[in-house]
Amino acid sequence: MEFRYDLNPLGIEEEGENVGKWKEDFQYENMKWADVIWTNNISNWGGPYTARIVGKAKEFGKFVHFDTDDLLTDLYEGHRLYDVYKERDLENITKFIYANSDLVTVTQRKFAERIKPFCGGVLAIVKNAIDYSLPCWNVPKIPRPKKKFLRIGWAGGIHHEEDVKEFAGVPNMVNQRAGRENCSWGFYGAPIMQKGKKKEWQHEVWENYKRMLLKGFKGQPNWQIFNALPPDSYGGLYSNVDLSIAPLQMNAFNDSKSEIKVAECGRYGIPLIASDVGCYDETIVNGKTGYLLPANAPPSEWAKVLVKCVKNPEHVAEMGRNLKKITEEYFDLTKVVKHRLELYQEAIGLVSSRDREKGVNFNTDWEFHE
Repeated sequence: MEFRYDLNPLGIEEEGENVGKWKEDFQYENMKWADVIWTNNISNWGGPYTARIVGKAKEFGKFVHFDTDDLLTDLYEGHRLYDVYKERDLENITKFIYANSDLVTVTQRKFAERIKPFCGGVLAIVKNAIDYSLPCWNVPKIPRPKKKFLRIGWAGGIHHEEDVKEFAGVPNMVNQRAGRENCSWGFYGAPIMQKGKKKEWQHEVWENYKRMLLKGFKGQPNWQIFNALPPDSYGGLYSNVDLSIAPLQMNAFNDSKSEIKVAECGRYGIPLIASDVGCYDETIVNGKTGYLLPANAPPSEWAKVLVKCVKNPEHVAEMGRNLKKITEEYFDLTKVVKHRLELYQEAIGLVSSRDREKGVNFNTDWEFHE
């Protein structure tokens, strides 16, 4: 198989006085060359651009694969991009893409059920996976200090304000009940503050995170905020964590999320404590690989489970070992990537048969090579 990666397959001017305008006499070389046109989520050039990719690919008689890990047909109001989502009509643009793609892939079953009515071709679930051979997923574990304490970590981006509310004040509760000397808190993902530059909204988001997470916090701090890491080193943050948390608000967007956090934690033998939202219930078993808390569980329930873990670090270590076995079998990209080729072969066969029955002139000359 041969791949070409093109961030601008439709030829839009990227700089200069004509930025954003279509290039004259653009030949769509890479789209015409390909057998399969693959695009994911919404292009950086926007929803209409993404829809045009699909339309142009169909015009050239190509098999179109739209892959997404975000639910774009029902964004919740608390999301920072909600107004943009509404103003740009991303819900209906995404439905158009679903309807006109030959293959739509999502990351879990609830997501698939939500968009099934809009899909005109093959809809398939493809779990997120990680290439564990990459350096950032092989960073040696950082030893805990001589006086052992449990390192509890949360990694989040800039769109988790509603989720952080689910965990507000919990660190203070755990400190009081388990002893601050027995645990530490690491919050990962803060944007870097450039010297001489004004704060942007991303920094304000993390200031809000800090206020909520450390609600009621008094005394000597046993917490630290870490900057976001680039993709080629992101996995290394787990080398400094013993137990990971994933509080999530219950809404359709979050309930359609993948368990990529499971794949990340399991690689480093770290159990996960999460809200029972999304598809964590497929891998997290209470007391075996972590803990699931009911959606909208009060902070006191979070504190109860975390105190139990802080007081029994060997239990935490055992759950981490159990989760690692699962992730090595099901989330290692090098082991599961073959199924993606199998999916293409099956989906192309289904779509070709459908189009032949309809009398559509569609290229069915497909060859695949290892």
